[in-house]
Amino acid sequence: MAEEAGMSAMRAATQRRLEEIIQNNRFTIAVVFPIVGALTLLASAEGILPDPLAYNPLFILFGTAVMRSPLVVGLGPRIGWRALGLLGLLTAYTYAIELVGVRTDWPYGAFEYTIQLGPMLFDEIPIALPLFFVPLVLNAYLLTLLVLEEAADSALVRLLVAIAAVVAVDLVLDPAAVAIGFWTFDPAGVYYGVPVSNYAGWILSGTVAVVLVDLAFDRSALRARVADCEFILDDLVSFVLLWGTINVFYANWLAAGVALLFCVALFRTERYDLEMVTSAVPER
Repeated sequence: MAEEAGMSAMRAATQRRLEEIIQNNRFTIAVVFPIVGALTLLASAEGILPDPLAYNPLFILFGTAVMRSPLVVGLGPRIGWRALGLLGLLTAYTYAIELVGVRTDWPYGAFEYTIQLGPMLFDEIPIALPLFFVPLVLNAYLLTLLVLEEAADSALVRLLVAIAAVVAVDLVLDPAAVAIGFWTFDPAGVYYGVPVSNYAGWILSGTVAVVLVDLAFDRSALRARVADCEFILDDLVSFVLLWGTINVFYANWLAAGVALLFCVALFRTERYDLEMVTSAVPER
């Protein structure tokens, strides 16, 4: 009992320290990192950055991990054994569906990675794939809970809106990723090089992912955590800034418009405004 109490106290102390670090560096994590990331990726795509800086996988993985940190730390107190197990299952599913997609062209359409986003599994998909995909689903689900409020009590409404939000995330992500050369579709699709089949695939994969996330957490406790933790959606802010900037640069206006819709939804949460930005800038 004493050992368990000691471990619990250590976990609580670690959680408090991590939250303090995130809180004190919100502007740097949620604004500076994605803007620098967007400029670096654009410079890589336009041939301005020389090797080995261009598309440097270590930079990409480090930057992504930093931008994910508010989400990870924010969810920390709600990660129990059930959540670990179901998120582990989601991770396995993420690898499986991507491998199937690369090898069979189903369900997304024919595509391949043209940039190595870190070490590659079987020389086909990034080992860090869950770092890229799973947080997108979590962000969409948490935003759904926060925006819907009491309406999220309906499983049908909650799941349908969360799945739509996941697909909307890819309406922003894929056009920008294709534009900077992360991956390519063959043949290119009508939506900024992305085929309609890709979004049919995202409806499938998004549905499975959202259902697993919905089962992973105690929803009441998670909603309370989302309401209390003001930085838990900062990773979504980073996403909008990073990929929205790239879409604007390449005049992918529809994709940029979807990113703007996420901005509107974030503002509706009443935690992102000018006061938040100015208070989050580190004092000199």
